[in-house]
Amino acid sequence: MIGARGIRIAWAPMPSNEGRRAVAWSLIRELAGADVEITNTCPRCGEPHGPVAVAGADVHASIAYAGGYALAAVIEATPGACLGIDAEAVADARRDAAGLDGVLGTGRSVTLRDWVRVEAALKADGRGLRVDPATVTVHGGDGAWEASVPGRARRVQGADLVGPPGVLVSAAIAPPETAPGAAAAARDHAASDGRSRRDRLR
Repeated sequence: MIGARGIRIAWAPMPSNEGRRAVAWSLIRELAGADVEITNTCPRCGEPHGPVAVAGADVHASIAYAGGYALAAVIEATPGACLGIDAEAVADARRDAAGLDGVLGTGRSVTLRDWVRVEAALKADGRGLRVDPATVTVHGGDGAWEASVPGRARRVQGADLVGPPGVLVSAAIAPPETAPGAAAAARDHAASDGRSRRDRLR
């Protein structure tokens, strides 16, 4: 399926958490070509949980898991750009019991769509939750939006996509930086002050 901003997306049920990456990889090959080589090496620790890289096709790719589904998205590659996709089940008993208020800043009311957009923007940025989600500002809405991420000179471009039943999906594209030296320095400074915040929702 082709969504906003030229993003192509596909999804399939996961047989189990253990097999979810194999499903996601097959979806990328469905979108980008059967002969591509896919890796997701973490640039910090070398383990296979980092940004998705595709060799053999001129695309950027990203994956997500939610509501019993694996999802994958690709977009035509632009040098220096990155793609991020995030998804959340509309109904999640544990998350819904804890609530979302405060995860994007004290006293800030948050919708599930707000959170999915911010997560997509941070995945596209490449630092993920090493950046405090409360410091990300989303502009606009109604399907197409932008996000300001600390340490980036240019706004991330976002879009809400159609996904599997009962799952909200958003994707974001981080454009190439116009001043890579200054932007990289700012990102490194922000990353040095960051910490994992996954316990807020998990």
